[in-house]
Amino acid sequence: MLVVIAIGGKGLLGPEQDLEAASHRAGAEMVVEAIAEVARHHSVVVTHGSAPQVGLLAYQSALSRHVRGYPLDIAEAEAQGLVGYVLQQAMQNELRDRQVVTLLTQVQVDPDSAEFHRHRKLVGPRLAPVDAERLRLDTDWELEPVGAGFRRSVPSPEPLAIVELQTIRQLVAAGTLVLCAGGGGIPVRCDADGALHGVEAVIDKDRSAALLAALLDADLLLYLTDVPAVMSDFGSAFARPTGWVSPADLRGQHFDEATIGPKVESACRFVRQTGKRAAIGAVADAAALCAGEAGTQIAAYDFDAAVLGARGSSVA
Repeated sequence: MLVVIAIGGKGLLGPEQDLEAASHRAGAEMVVEAIAEVARHHSVVVTHGSAPQVGLLAYQSALSRHVRGYPLDIAEAEAQGLVGYVLQQAMQNELRDRQVVTLLTQVQVDPDSAEFHRHRKLVGPRLAPVDAERLRLDTDWELEPVGAGFRRSVPSPEPLAIVELQTIRQLVAAGTLVLCAGGGGIPVRCDADGALHGVEAVIDKDRSAALLAALLDADLLLYLTDVPAVMSDFGSAFARPTGWVSPADLRGQHFDEATIGPKVESACRFVRQTGKRAAIGAVADAAALCAGEAGTQIAAYDFDAAVLGARGSSVA
């Protein structure tokens, strides 16, 4: 079957989001070891988060005295190359008999939509107040308080179309393991004459992963993160991990909008649109998630209590 795997930033770098090169390599090796177990038995397309990297690259360019700070679409392209490279190399070292390629991927958005600014994403490092004040004076960045510091806040628009979709399909058909749409994709707009132009935004990778999986007619959409399952009633005394559920079971539940919420929303959207399955869980459980034996499994049908009991799963 065809599996689209989305790797969260915390799944790749850990909760501390250490952006050193060595941390990227170590995180890639850990992630790839888990993904390889899936890739040995199925066709796999991989996408990943890159908001920390995009923000850092944009911040570094903004501090340069020799060039004007790079716009977010160029920073996103740089981040796709950075994360894609370390994942691709680790995958090639793990799966010596497979062709692996990283594809710079543009994703179309509508900057004129009323929804363009509704979703926001925090990118880049946490800045000390003095550094944030300097950037306010030198740039047009919007900064939001986070703890004792500030982080850049940018639009996170809805992904509408994947420009390189046909290329991805051809690569998958040829048996290539494709790394694409990293960081949600490079945000672009399309003019009336079909010309593409970069957009100052960062697309949510979870939403792009769901779009990618639906357009590729994937059999499974797999979100790998740093938690073993989605928690129902999170933060309360009744919190518990969810097992096999339907989108209807998750409707009305509250999830953190900065972490697990977009994954649940996007997974449910994919399941409703396609009737296929989505799963959310820990990186190390990738193979078990693929087999339906771990994490939160979201499917479009009602579940037989006897089957669920045999699986030892719970329903939200």
